[in-house]
Amino acid sequence: MNIGEVADRTGVPAKTIRYYEEIGLVTPARSHNGYRAFSMRDVHKLDFLGRARALGFPIEDCRRLLALWSDESRTSAEVKGLARDHLDAIKAKIAALQEMRTTLTHLVGTCAGDDRPDCPIIETLSGCKDARL
Repeated sequence: MNIGEVADRTGVPAKTIRYYEEIGLVTPARSHNGYRAFSMRDVHKLDFLGRARALGFPIEDCRRLLALWSDESRTSAEVKGLARDHLDAIKAKIAALQEMRTTLTHLVGTCAGDDRPDCPIIETLSGCKDARL
């Protein structure tokens, strides 16, 4: 199967597939003319990577997940630990985003948004009352 067919089949863009090959996540065979020749195993790996990336797993976690997927002696505890760590990171990002939303909501609410130069948003970002440089 060529890269275009694999991209269509997996939903992973060809550019991303080339990147995954470059960093060693997939290693398709090469035909006599140098073109990539993807196997069904490569397609399954790319499907797996596409789903893992859609859940936000970083590349190195994807590498570990692929290794665990291939390791028949893996324990589900290893996989769960990796997923739990990722979930904790997502929760931390959500908390940070909620804090940003609260701060910005307050700043937008306190800014008059009129023709005057006084602006609590600029004052907060500059860290001083006189927001001019």
